[in-house]
Amino acid sequence: MIKIKIVGSGCANCDRLAALCREVIAENDLDADIEKVTDLNTFADLGIFITPGLIINGVVKSSGKIPTKHTLLRWIRDAI
Repeated sequence: MIKIKIVGSGCANCDRLAALCREVIAENDLDADIEKVTDLNTFADLGIFITPGLIINGVVKSSGKIPTKHTLLRWIRDAI
């Protein structure tokens, strides 16, 4: 199972990133767990300094932007 963390305070971009992750997972019938991390005190510990942040299987994949659908799918497939 793939572990995905969306790191952010709950802003519109964080919500968009979470929705994009759910969409990619559903469209490709992948087994993944999506967790939203909203505690500002843990962001730096996770390696995220600009939100939204994306962590896949413990590896920071993006910070401060929303990846394209194609890029997100590639990152998830690489993590399998």
